[in-house]
Amino acid sequence: MSAPVRRTGGRSAAVLASIRYAVEELVRERGAEKVTIPLVAERAGVNPTSVYRRWGDAAALLNDIATYRLDPDRELPHSGDLRADLIAWAREVVEHYRKPINAALLRGGSASAGEQETECLRNRRAEALVIMGEPAALDADEIIDGIVGPIVYRAIFLPWTLDDDLPVRLVDKVLPA
Repeated sequence: MSAPVRRTGGRSAAVLASIRYAVEELVRERGAEKVTIPLVAERAGVNPTSVYRRWGDAAALLNDIATYRLDPDRELPHSGDLRADLIAWAREVVEHYRKPINAALLRGGSASAGEQETECLRNRRAEALVIMGEPAALDADEIIDGIVGPIVYRAIFLPWTLDDDLPVRLVDKVLPA
């Protein structure tokens, strides 16, 4: 007996899209800390048990939506110049978190992360490995600690400091001379 075929799209995709849209609206309107599963379900027009079954709680839902917002399948910079590629990638992350809704989702998702590595962090680590190529001049953790970490910290605590020069400053601190 063969495994059931998973549908892409269809009702499941429509429900997921309505839930994501509802979360984004509610975060914009009320702030991440006031988003609850019943509010999301009502706004999305779905039964709360469907939301609880998939995410468990509002914190996990926010974390998932925050991860979804920075598309892991997008094209990564690959000019052949490591410094230029890291700067372009860091600029993309900075631009993403300059948007208030994305920063709010990051704050809400970060609150739920606890001691576990988030999907968002796993995605950024994988992207760093792709950008660096082989042989890698740096370890992925050096990229996370030196580039992604400071951007995320600023997005959460100091959003006004996400300036145009930040990616260059961070990359220059991390790359060996």
